[in-house]
Amino acid sequence: MDSDQGGSDDLRTRLHAMESKLSRVRGQRDSHNDSAKRAADQRNSAQTKRNEVQENITSRMDEQKKVRAQAKIHQTSRDEIQQSIREIFSRKKGTRDQGPGKSVVIQLSETVGEIERIEDRIMTDGALTLEKENSLIKKLRSLISRRDELIPHVEQQRIVSIDLSDMDESIQTLRAEADNEHKLMLEQNVLADEIWSEIKPLFEERDFLRGEGDRLHALFLEERKKADDAHQGVVELLSKVNEIRSEIRSQHEERDRLVKDHNNSVRQALRGPDENEELAESLSDKLLGGESITFGGIVSTDSKEPNPEKTKPKRKPRKLGTTRGRKN
Repeated sequence: MDSDQGGSDDLRTRLHAMESKLSRVRGQRDSHNDSAKRAADQRNSAQTKRNEVQENITSRMDEQKKVRAQAKIHQTSRDEIQQSIREIFSRKKGTRDQGPGKSVVIQLSETVGEIERIEDRIMTDGALTLEKENSLIKKLRSLISRRDELIPHVEQQRIVSIDLSDMDESIQTLRAEADNEHKLMLEQNVLADEIWSEIKPLFEERDFLRGEGDRLHALFLEERKKADDAHQGVVELLSKVNEIRSEIRSQHEERDRLVKDHNNSVRQALRGPDENEELAESLSDKLLGGESITFGGIVSTDSKEPNPEKTKPKRKPRKLGTTRGRKN
Protein backbone atom coordinates (compact mmCIF):
# COMPACT_ATOMS: atom_id res chain seq x y z
CA MET A 1 0.00 0.00 0.00
CA ASP A 2 2.89 2.36 0.78
CA SER A 3 4.42 1.81 -2.66
CA ASP A 4 1.02 2.39 -4.27
CA GLN A 5 0.63 5.59 -2.29
CA GLY A 6 4.10 6.70 -3.35
CA GLY A 7 3.30 6.00 -6.98
CA SER A 8 0.03 7.93 -6.69
CA ASP A 9 1.84 10.89 -5.12
CA ASP A 10 4.38 10.86 -7.93
CA LEU A 11 1.58 10.84 -10.52
CA ARG A 12 -0.15 13.72 -8.73
CA THR A 13 3.10 15.69 -8.73
CA ARG A 14 3.52 15.05 -12.44
CA LEU A 15 -0.13 15.93 -13.05
CA HIS A 16 0.22 19.21 -11.17
CA ALA A 17 3.33 20.11 -13.19
CA MET A 18 1.60 19.17 -16.46
CA GLU A 19 -1.52 21.18 -15.59
CA SER A 20 0.63 24.21 -14.69
CA LYS A 21 2.49 23.94 -17.99
CA LEU A 22 -0.79 23.42 -19.84
CA SER A 23 -2.21 26.59 -18.29
CA ARG A 24 0.94 28.51 -19.23
CA VAL A 25 0.90 27.28 -22.85
CA ARG A 26 -2.81 28.09 -23.12
CA GLY A 27 -2.05 31.61 -21.94
CA GLN A 28 0.68 31.91 -24.58
CA ARG A 29 -1.71 30.67 -27.26
CA ASP A 30 -4.40 33.15 -26.22
CA SER A 31 -1.81 35.96 -26.13
CA HIS A 32 -0.66 35.15 -29.68
CA ASN A 33 -4.29 34.97 -30.84
CA ASP A 34 -4.95 38.40 -29.32
CA SER A 35 -1.82 39.81 -31.01
CA ALA A 36 -2.91 38.29 -34.33
CA LYS A 37 -6.37 39.83 -33.96
CA ARG A 38 -4.91 43.27 -33.20
CA ALA A 39 -2.58 42.99 -36.20
CA ALA A 40 -5.51 41.94 -38.41
CA ASP A 41 -7.64 44.86 -37.22
CA GLN A 42 -4.80 47.33 -37.82
CA ARG A 43 -4.10 45.76 -41.21
CA ASN A 44 -7.76 46.07 -42.22
CA SER A 45 -7.82 49.67 -41.03
CA ALA A 46 -4.70 50.46 -43.07
CA GLN A 47 -6.18 48.77 -46.13
CA THR A 48 -9.44 50.68 -45.75
CA LYS A 49 -7.55 53.95 -45.46
CA ARG A 50 -5.40 53.03 -48.47
CA ASN A 51 -8.52 52.32 -50.53
CA GLU A 52 -9.95 55.70 -49.54
CA VAL A 53 -6.72 57.43 -50.57
CA GLN A 54 -6.70 55.49 -53.84
CA GLU A 55 -10.26 56.57 -54.57
CA ASN A 56 -9.25 60.17 -53.89
CA ILE A 57 -6.26 59.76 -56.22
CA THR A 58 -8.46 58.31 -58.95
CA SER A 59 -10.96 61.14 -58.59
CA ARG A 60 -8.27 63.83 -58.72
CA MET A 61 -6.56 62.11 -61.65
CA ASP A 62 -9.83 62.14 -63.58
CA GLU A 63 -10.19 65.81 -62.75
CA GLN A 64 -6.66 66.48 -63.95
CA LYS A 65 -7.30 64.55 -67.18
CA LYS A 66 -10.31 66.74 -67.90
CA VAL A 67 -8.23 69.86 -67.29
CA ARG A 68 -5.46 68.55 -69.55
CA ALA A 69 -8.06 67.72 -72.21
CA GLN A 70 -9.39 71.26 -72.00
CA ALA A 71 -5.86 72.61 -72.30
CA LYS A 72 -5.42 70.43 -75.39
CA ILE A 73 -8.56 71.90 -76.91
CA HIS A 74 -7.22 75.42 -76.42
CA GLN A 75 -3.87 74.35 -77.85
CA THR A 76 -5.54 72.85 -80.91
CA SER A 77 -7.58 76.02 -81.39
CA ARG A 78 -4.47 78.16 -81.07
CA ASP A 79 -2.61 76.02 -83.63
CA GLU A 80 -5.57 76.12 -85.98
CA ILE A 81 -5.82 79.89 -85.73
CA GLN A 82 -2.11 80.29 -86.27
CA GLN A 83 -2.43 78.09 -89.37
CA SER A 84 -5.22 80.36 -90.58
CA ILE A 85 -2.99 83.39 -90.07
CA ARG A 86 -0.23 81.78 -92.12
CA GLU A 87 -2.72 81.01 -94.90
CA ILE A 88 -3.99 84.59 -94.95
CA PHE A 89 -0.42 85.82 -95.22
CA SER A 90 0.02 83.46 -98.15
CA ARG A 91 -3.07 84.94 -99.79
CA LYS A 92 -1.74 88.41 -99.36
CA LYS A 93 1.46 87.33 -101.13
CA GLY A 94 -0.58 85.74 -103.90
CA THR A 95 0.33 82.14 -103.08
CA ARG A 96 -3.01 80.67 -102.08
CA ASP A 97 -3.01 77.20 -100.61
CA GLN A 98 -5.45 74.73 -102.08
CA GLY A 99 -6.88 71.42 -100.94
CA PRO A 100 -7.68 69.83 -97.65
CA GLY A 101 -4.57 71.25 -96.00
CA LYS A 102 -6.40 74.53 -95.34
CA SER A 103 -7.49 75.33 -91.81
CA VAL A 104 -11.17 74.94 -91.04
CA VAL A 105 -11.58 78.66 -90.40
CA ILE A 106 -10.22 79.45 -93.88
CA GLN A 107 -12.38 76.75 -95.41
CA LEU A 108 -15.43 78.11 -93.61
CA SER A 109 -14.64 81.71 -94.54
CA GLU A 110 -14.17 80.77 -98.19
CA THR A 111 -17.37 78.72 -98.20
CA VAL A 112 -19.41 81.49 -96.57
CA GLY A 113 -17.96 84.04 -99.00
CA GLU A 114 -18.84 81.82 -101.99
CA ILE A 115 -22.41 81.33 -100.69
CA GLU A 116 -22.87 85.07 -100.36
CA ARG A 117 -21.60 85.71 -103.89
CA ILE A 118 -23.91 83.10 -105.43
CA GLU A 119 -26.92 84.33 -103.49
CA ASP A 120 -26.15 87.93 -104.53
CA ARG A 121 -25.82 86.94 -108.21
CA ILE A 122 -29.08 84.99 -108.19
CA MET A 123 -30.86 87.95 -106.62
CA THR A 124 -29.36 90.68 -108.80
CA ASP A 125 -28.40 89.15 -112.19
CA GLY A 126 -31.47 89.37 -114.38
CA ALA A 127 -29.64 87.94 -117.39
CA LEU A 128 -29.34 84.47 -115.90
CA THR A 129 -30.92 81.73 -117.90
CA LEU A 130 -33.07 79.13 -116.20
CA GLU A 131 -30.43 76.49 -116.80
CA LYS A 132 -27.66 78.69 -115.32
CA GLU A 133 -29.80 79.63 -112.33
CA ASN A 134 -30.54 75.97 -111.61
CA SER A 135 -26.83 75.21 -111.79
CA LEU A 136 -26.05 78.02 -109.32
CA ILE A 137 -28.78 76.83 -106.96
CA LYS A 138 -27.39 73.30 -107.05
CA LYS A 139 -23.90 74.64 -106.24
CA LEU A 140 -25.36 76.83 -103.51
CA ARG A 141 -26.96 73.83 -101.83
CA SER A 142 -23.66 71.99 -101.88
CA LEU A 143 -21.86 74.99 -100.35
CA ILE A 144 -24.50 75.36 -97.63
CA SER A 145 -24.11 71.66 -96.76
CA ARG A 146 -20.33 72.13 -96.57
CA ARG A 147 -20.75 75.23 -94.39
CA ASP A 148 -23.00 73.27 -91.97
CA GLU A 149 -20.29 70.60 -91.68
CA LEU A 150 -17.54 73.15 -90.91
CA ILE A 151 -19.42 75.26 -88.37
CA PRO A 152 -19.36 72.61 -85.55
CA HIS A 153 -15.60 72.22 -85.94
CA VAL A 154 -15.06 75.94 -85.74
CA GLU A 155 -17.34 76.27 -82.72
CA GLN A 156 -15.73 73.29 -81.00
CA GLN A 157 -12.27 74.79 -81.46
CA ARG A 158 -13.48 78.22 -80.35
CA ILE A 159 -12.31 79.77 -83.62
CA VAL A 160 -13.89 83.04 -84.69
CA SER A 161 -15.25 83.56 -88.13
CA ILE A 162 -13.35 86.05 -90.28
CA ASP A 163 -13.98 88.10 -93.39
CA LEU A 164 -11.36 87.36 -96.03
CA SER A 165 -12.19 90.58 -97.86
CA ASP A 166 -10.27 92.48 -95.15
CA MET A 167 -7.17 90.38 -94.61
CA ASP A 168 -5.34 92.80 -92.31
CA GLU A 169 -8.30 93.01 -89.96
CA SER A 170 -8.73 89.25 -90.13
CA ILE A 171 -5.08 88.74 -89.21
CA GLN A 172 -5.38 91.04 -86.20
CA THR A 173 -8.56 89.32 -85.08
CA LEU A 174 -7.01 85.89 -85.44
CA ARG A 175 -3.87 86.91 -83.61
CA ALA A 176 -5.91 88.17 -80.66
CA GLU A 177 -7.91 84.95 -80.64
CA ALA A 178 -4.73 82.84 -80.86
CA ASP A 179 -3.23 84.75 -77.93
CA ASN A 180 -6.40 84.20 -75.93
CA GLU A 181 -6.41 80.48 -76.70
CA HIS A 182 -2.74 80.26 -75.74
CA LYS A 183 -3.50 82.03 -72.44
CA LEU A 184 -6.39 79.69 -71.70
CA MET A 185 -4.18 76.72 -72.52
CA LEU A 186 -1.51 77.92 -70.06
CA GLU A 187 -4.12 78.47 -67.35
CA GLN A 188 -5.44 74.94 -67.77
CA ASN A 189 -1.92 73.52 -67.67
CA VAL A 190 -1.14 75.47 -64.49
CA LEU A 191 -4.36 74.16 -62.94
CA ALA A 192 -3.43 70.62 -63.97
CA ASP A 193 0.03 71.08 -62.41
CA GLU A 194 -1.58 72.29 -59.16
CA ILE A 195 -3.81 69.24 -59.09
CA TRP A 196 -0.78 67.04 -59.66
CA SER A 197 1.05 68.72 -56.76
CA GLU A 198 -1.92 67.77 -54.58
CA ILE A 199 -1.93 64.21 -55.93
CA LYS A 200 1.76 63.48 -55.30
CA PRO A 201 1.47 63.38 -51.45
CA LEU A 202 -1.50 61.09 -51.87
CA PHE A 203 0.69 58.66 -53.78
CA GLU A 204 3.21 58.74 -50.93
CA GLU A 205 0.47 58.17 -48.34
CA ARG A 206 -0.99 55.33 -50.39
CA ASP A 207 2.41 53.64 -50.72
CA PHE A 208 3.06 54.05 -46.99
CA LEU A 209 -0.33 52.53 -46.11
CA ARG A 210 0.30 49.68 -48.54
CA GLY A 211 3.66 48.95 -46.89
CA GLU A 212 2.10 49.22 -43.44
CA GLY A 213 -0.67 46.85 -44.47
CA ASP A 214 1.90 44.35 -45.75
CA ARG A 215 3.89 44.61 -42.51
CA LEU A 216 0.80 44.11 -40.35
CA HIS A 217 -0.31 41.19 -42.50
CA ALA A 218 3.10 39.55 -42.04
CA LEU A 219 2.82 40.15 -38.29
CA PHE A 220 -0.67 38.64 -38.33
CA LEU A 221 0.62 35.50 -40.08
CA GLU A 222 3.54 35.24 -37.67
CA GLU A 223 1.31 35.50 -34.59
CA ARG A 224 -1.17 33.06 -36.03
CA LYS A 225 1.62 30.53 -36.61
CA LYS A 226 2.81 30.98 -33.03
CA ALA A 227 -0.76 30.51 -31.82
CA ASP A 228 -1.14 27.37 -33.93
CA ASP A 229 2.15 25.98 -32.58
CA ALA A 230 1.05 26.76 -29.02
CA HIS A 231 -2.30 25.12 -29.67
CA GLN A 232 -0.52 22.01 -30.88
CA GLY A 233 1.44 22.05 -27.64
CA VAL A 234 -1.83 22.38 -25.71
CA VAL A 235 -3.23 19.34 -27.52
CA GLU A 236 -0.13 17.26 -26.74
CA LEU A 237 -0.03 18.34 -23.08
CA LEU A 238 -3.75 17.74 -22.69
CA SER A 239 -3.26 14.21 -24.03
CA LYS A 240 -0.53 13.56 -21.44
CA VAL A 241 -2.64 15.10 -18.67
CA ASN A 242 -5.54 12.85 -19.60
CA GLU A 243 -3.22 9.84 -19.57
CA ILE A 244 -2.00 10.69 -16.06
CA ARG A 245 -5.53 11.34 -14.85
CA SER A 246 -6.61 8.00 -16.30
CA GLU A 247 -3.70 6.26 -14.59
CA ILE A 248 -4.52 7.91 -11.26
CA ARG A 249 -8.15 6.91 -11.64
CA SER A 250 -7.10 3.34 -12.41
CA GLN A 251 -4.93 3.27 -9.29
CA HIS A 252 -7.80 4.58 -7.19
CA GLU A 253 -10.09 1.95 -8.59
CA GLU A 254 -7.49 -0.77 -7.95
CA ARG A 255 -6.95 0.46 -4.38
CA ASP A 256 -10.68 0.55 -3.77
CA ARG A 257 -10.96 -2.98 -5.13
CA LEU A 258 -8.17 -4.25 -2.86
CA VAL A 259 -9.71 -2.57 0.18
CA LYS A 260 -13.08 -4.03 -0.66
CA ASP A 261 -11.63 -7.52 -1.12
CA HIS A 262 -9.74 -7.22 2.19
CA ASN A 263 -12.85 -6.13 4.03
CA ASN A 264 -14.80 -8.99 2.53
CA SER A 265 -12.08 -11.44 3.65
CA VAL A 266 -12.14 -10.08 7.19
CA ARG A 267 -15.91 -10.22 7.38
CA GLN A 268 -15.79 -13.78 6.01
CA ALA A 269 -13.25 -14.83 8.67
CA LEU A 270 -15.28 -13.30 11.52
CA ARG A 271 -18.57 -14.95 10.63
CA GLY A 272 -19.98 -17.55 13.12
CA PRO A 273 -21.10 -21.06 12.18
CA ASP A 274 -24.68 -19.88 12.01
CA GLU A 275 -23.63 -17.34 9.38
CA ASN A 276 -21.59 -19.82 7.35
CA GLU A 277 -23.82 -21.02 4.56
CA GLU A 278 -21.34 -23.65 3.41
CA LEU A 279 -21.04 -25.13 6.94
CA ALA A 280 -24.80 -25.12 7.31
CA GLU A 281 -25.23 -27.00 4.05
CA SER A 282 -22.53 -29.54 5.09
CA LEU A 283 -24.24 -30.22 8.46
CA SER A 284 -27.57 -30.57 6.76
CA ASP A 285 -26.15 -33.18 4.42
CA LYS A 286 -24.71 -35.16 7.39
CA LEU A 287 -27.96 -35.10 9.31
CA LEU A 288 -29.88 -36.24 6.29
CA GLY A 289 -27.33 -39.02 5.86
CA GLY A 290 -27.88 -40.28 9.43
CA GLU A 291 -24.50 -39.23 10.79
CA SER A 292 -24.05 -37.99 14.36
CA ILE A 293 -22.92 -34.44 14.91
CA THR A 294 -21.04 -33.27 17.99
CA PHE A 295 -21.07 -29.59 18.87
CA GLY A 296 -18.39 -28.10 21.08
CA GLY A 297 -15.72 -30.00 23.19
CA ILE A 298 -16.08 -33.46 25.06
CA VAL A 299 -16.10 -33.37 28.91
CA SER A 300 -14.40 -36.34 30.71
CA THR A 301 -16.74 -38.54 32.86
CA ASP A 302 -13.90 -39.53 35.24
CA SER A 303 -13.80 -36.06 36.76
CA LYS A 304 -16.24 -36.14 39.73
CA GLU A 305 -15.01 -32.95 41.36
CA PRO A 306 -17.78 -30.50 41.29
CA ASN A 307 -17.21 -26.95 40.34
CA PRO A 308 -17.30 -24.95 43.54
CA GLU A 309 -18.89 -22.00 41.87
CA LYS A 310 -21.57 -24.16 40.38
CA THR A 311 -22.28 -26.29 43.62
CA LYS A 312 -22.39 -23.34 46.03
CA PRO A 313 -25.99 -22.94 47.19
CA LYS A 314 -27.66 -19.80 46.29
CA ARG A 315 -28.78 -17.47 49.03
CA LYS A 316 -32.43 -16.81 49.20
CA PRO A 317 -33.33 -13.24 48.79
CA ARG A 318 -34.17 -11.43 51.96
CA LYS A 319 -37.63 -10.11 52.24
CA LEU A 320 -37.87 -6.57 53.44
CA GLY A 321 -40.67 -4.39 54.64
CA THR A 322 -42.80 -6.90 56.64
CA THR A 323 -42.95 -8.10 60.36
CA ARG A 324 -45.82 -10.43 59.89
CA GLY A 325 -45.25 -13.79 61.77
CA ARG A 326 -42.43 -12.44 63.97
CA LYS A 327 -42.64 -13.28 67.76
CA ASN A 328 -41.68 -10.81 70.43
